[in-house]
Order: sequence, then C-alpha cells, then structure tokens
Amino acid sequence: MKVIIIEDEKPAARRLSRMLSELDVEVSEMLHSVEESIAWFQKNEHPDLIFLDIQLSDGLSFEIFEVVTIESAVIFTTAYDEYALKAFKLNSIDYLLKPIDDEELEIAVNKFKLRMPEKKQLTVDFDEIKKLLVNPIDRTYKKRFTVKIGQHLKMLPIEEIECFYSENKGTYAATVDGRSYLLETTLEELQEDLQPEMFFRVSRKFYININAIKDIISYTNSRLQLKLHNFDDFEIIVSRERVKEFKDWLS
Repeated sequence: MKVIIIEDEKPAARRLSRMLSELDVEVSEMLHSVEESIAWFQKNEHPDLIFLDIQLSDGLSFEIFEVVTIESAVIFTTAYDEYALKAFKLNSIDYLLKPIDDEELEIAVNKFKLRMPEKKQLTVDFDEIKKLLVNPIDRTYKKRFTVKIGQHLKMLPIEEIECFYSENKGTYAATVDGRSYLLETTLEELQEDLQPEMFFRVSRKFYININAIKDIISYTNSRLQLKLHNFDDFEIIVSRERVKEFKDWLS
C-alpha cells in the first residue's frame, strides 16, 4: 500500500507519519505545498491513499486536483470541518479533525483497507467542497441549551456558558454562576452547534468561551494553561498541537 501525506506543517506531517507507522502503514512521501505536490504527481506513480490537508502554504490543496487527475483515495486531515463536514462524509474515505486522535486514525485506515480488495475508485467532488470552504453556507448556531433538573427544564443562554467539558463519558456545560449541567450531547456533536468565533476546542476535553478567559499562562511542553473567570473544577490545558490555532483564534 503506497501512502503519501500532503501537509504544510512539517511537524504535523512527521507526527502523522509516526502515528501511521504504529499502525504498520509506511508513508512513502511527505509533500508540503500545492506547487510541490503538482510536480510530484506529474513525475511519480500515484499512491493508493492520500492524507490531505486543505489549506497549504501556497493555497488550497484542491488546486492540485485542478491540474492533475488523481485517482487515489483521500482521507482529509483538517481543522476546517465546520463548512465541509457534510461533503467529506459523502465523498471521501474519512476526515480527521486536527489534532488527530489515535483511535480515529486507526478507524479511518481500517476503513480504507476494507475498500482496497474491491479496488473501488473513489470520486471526490473537490469543486463542491471548495465552494463550501470559499463561500460558506449560512449557518445558525445554538443560542441556548435546555437541561433537565429533576422535573424541571432550565434554559442556559449560550453567552452564560463559560465552557463545555467531558467527564466520565458525560458532557457538561459550566456556567457563569459556577454550576455545571449535564447535557444530552457529546463534544463532537457540539461542533455543529457552537459559533466558531465564540467557542474553541482547546483539547479533547474542553470547549472554551473566549469571553470566559481570565488568564493565559505558559505551560510545560509548549502548551498553554487557561484560567476562566468562574470555572476552576479542572485544569484547562491547550494541547500543544492546538496552540498555534488557538492563538490565531484569539486574534
């Protein structure tokens, strides 16, 4: 099985390559730009599988497919799920939201391996996905969440929620009054409901409201620690893979 990675951030590409190696999948090439990828595809036999980042240093990776006819299967590795998620699900082998999770990566690889014996050619509608990214469809996000407390229902306005977090397989909303409420959802499902400008997923465990951040502290291994105005039940750490994106989000 011939596999390549197209990713402009070299540390992220190396990390993904190591993760794939642990799954007995060897990466034959790592490409880092649209220009480099086009040149490589024009001179080399195309791989069975491409791990494809969307936004490269010199443009969208879809520009590669406008120049070269690619018949490889594709697994997206992206932070841009909010606009293209539906298209990814319909047209690609899988998508992996950065930072990439070990278990999700293994599931995606196994999904591809199941298709290999059938030699099914996968058609990915890159033009349609590109449209979704360049001209995002109008989105509406939740303005409140409803939780059950005994025999009563309580409404939680979105602006009063400091963070969402997971604990013991449950998902909770922590509010400005210092209380936490159990929700009937998961953090993964919340990404469809939360306005990206207001909430950011700093780790696998936390979504943070930008207005709730009181302090940002340098932490070990190039990570960041967050202090919120009211929520202090758990230590909140921005994972190393998300620090750059988190800083961009703040600005």
